[in-house]
Amino acid sequence: MRPDGQDRAARGRRRDEDFQAFAASRARPLYRSACLLTGGDTHLAEDLVQEALGRIYVQWHRTSWFAAKPRIDNPAGYAHTVLVRAFLSHRGRRSSGERPVDAVPDGAAPQGDPELRMTLLDALGRLAPRDRAVLVLRYWEDRSVEETAGILRSTPGAVRTQAFRALGRIRAVLGDGIGELAER
Repeated sequence: MRPDGQDRAARGRRRDEDFQAFAASRARPLYRSACLLTGGDTHLAEDLVQEALGRIYVQWHRTSWFAAKPRIDNPAGYAHTVLVRAFLSHRGRRSSGERPVDAVPDGAAPQGDPELRMTLLDALGRLAPRDRAVLVLRYWEDRSVEETAGILRSTPGAVRTQAFRALGRIRAVLGDGIGELAER
């Protein structure tokens, strides 16, 4: 039987390896969601993903693989929750008002109409952060009202109302020209 220190070190290495595998598998979906939340600001999206993964790593010992009583049943869902909360807390900071002007996202759209994609990202970027978060969670990530409410620490009724109002705001931002872009 090994001394307790060696056993603890082996568990720590295994936990780190499992976290690295988890982070590698979830980085792209988190980044896509972060890009939508930030309105296409790829640099801020990268920062948010890094911050979210850092916060998750601190709590990683609570996943079902390591804890006697796991507190994180769905690590992938937890990762998106942490990402959205990191985004909302970042937007509340005083320094979050800095935003580049006339910036184009670094990457090209993988498919579809790039002009439509840029128009939608620009419209999302003009919404308030919480409105953006509701729309991304409900319609991009296809989360239920209850899941969205849990992530945003709100009630389902408030999420429904906010989604309705945010859709109205994005329609007002997009105007009538969105139909022409979508028909192409």
